[in-house]
Amino acid sequence: MHTEPTILHRTEHWMVVDKPAQWHSVAGPGDQSDVETWLRAPEPACRDQDDGGLVHRLDLPTSGCLLVALNDSTHDFLRSTMSGRTDQDIGKQYLARCDVGLADAGQFELYFSKRHRGSRKMTVRTFGTDAELGRCVWRSYGQTPDGELLAIDLLGPGRRHQIRAGLADLHHPIHGDTVYG
Repeated sequence: MHTEPTILHRTEHWMVVDKPAQWHSVAGPGDQSDVETWLRAPEPACRDQDDGGLVHRLDLPTSGCLLVALNDSTHDFLRSTMSGRTDQDIGKQYLARCDVGLADAGQFELYFSKRHRGSRKMTVRTFGTDAELGRCVWRSYGQTPDGELLAIDLLGPGRRHQIRAGLADLHHPIHGDTVYG
């Protein structure tokens, strides 16, 4: 297991970075490991970009691929595409291990909103506004001694903690999730 991000693929306009778990996506207060700061040091194209060119974020405990734009026009295009504001779509798939008993395949459409200022959790409801709607479909890869392994496709723009809070709301929290588990 590596201890810092790794560039997995690079083109003239964008790159994909592997974010380790327990690294923040963007810089914040205090002494923390974050991909944004890491990108700015070796990548001149990321120094003047908002969020170091990051197109999206992953939660602190999550490892995975981050898409990074290397110029402003690519950043704007990729953010719009990832947010569902264009006719094109960027697929977003996640792997998660959760409590057993979830159907082998399924989906949810739930609404996610902030609880209150300063809260780390999102409120999950079965009704809300279009801006709060989060949709996912999943399929099981089967049970392991540690739980159920799911492949989850996030449909549309995504909401803060959508997968974590959504699975917890279905009574199948992601293993190791200290906020919703």
